[in-house]
Amino acid sequence: MSKHLLPSLILLALLGGCEPAGEQALLGTLEWDRIGLPAETSETILSWQVAEGDRVEAGQLLLELDPRRQDARIAQAQAEVAQADARLSELSNGARLETIEAAQAILARNRAEQIDAERNFQRFDTLYQHRQLAIAELDRARASRDQARAATRNADAQLRELTHGTRPEQLQQAAANLQAVRANLARLLVDREHLSVRAPRAGRVDALPFKPGDQPPIGAELASLLVGDAPYARIYIPASQRPHFALGDSLRVTVQGIAQPFVATLSSIRSEASFTPYFALSGDDASRLMYRAELRLQGDTARQLPAGLPLSAERDANAQQ
Repeated sequence: MSKHLLPSLILLALLGGCEPAGEQALLGTLEWDRIGLPAETSETILSWQVAEGDRVEAGQLLLELDPRRQDARIAQAQAEVAQADARLSELSNGARLETIEAAQAILARNRAEQIDAERNFQRFDTLYQHRQLAIAELDRARASRDQARAATRNADAQLRELTHGTRPEQLQQAAANLQAVRANLARLLVDREHLSVRAPRAGRVDALPFKPGDQPPIGAELASLLVGDAPYARIYIPASQRPHFALGDSLRVTVQGIAQPFVATLSSIRSEASFTPYFALSGDDASRLMYRAELRLQGDTARQLPAGLPLSAERDANAQQ
């Protein structure tokens, strides 16, 4: 009798393993879209304006970071802008009348000294021709004459530079420098605004890892927000059931601790498996593949649910044809 019963039990077990894929429950967790706000600079937290669990609106102030170091950088950049702007104005306006008159006076003085040096050299040359002067005295007179000529040429060049105006290349360099320091100031002002951390979207404060007085490192997450109109269910579909699902399908989601199930719509399915076994995928091994999918829950009650709750999903019988 037992010999005939054993094959029957094996057959029943095999038939039990061949249930339609759509009737198997899909497990997962409840999730919200999450936004992390990183620290763009390492500064001390002065104060929190919200608490964990608070609902916030877009643009609402969350926390303040110490701005003193950034304010000093801004003051330095403002001084550099003023200096560059004054330099460009100076080059654009050209030399003042007083500066030109001073250069003219220097040129007149150097020309007078040159005339005196020229005449002195001529007298010494005449004396030398009559053998009444040593060659050394003549050489000194010649050097004084040449020095006076060089000084006159230098003063004349400086006066022409003042009267002819600034070269276009100098104006372009000064304008480019002014543009650069202004851009640097604008960047510092934006960085200063980011020391007042604000919510980029409406949502709920999920986590505040630091407290006032802490100095988080650059890149550390200062606050985490849960955003979006409703949570979504993150489930994993076995490879054996994957062909029976398509975007837009309606499923029934049961959240642990909530008696009433929720209606959800399949919004995305990953094209690549979330888990790939390290051995060859053949035969029954292929059933180990799981495809991550997301379901958007419907209803006002779903908007009140927290993230992380376990759930199960199955195809909505009312939506099946």
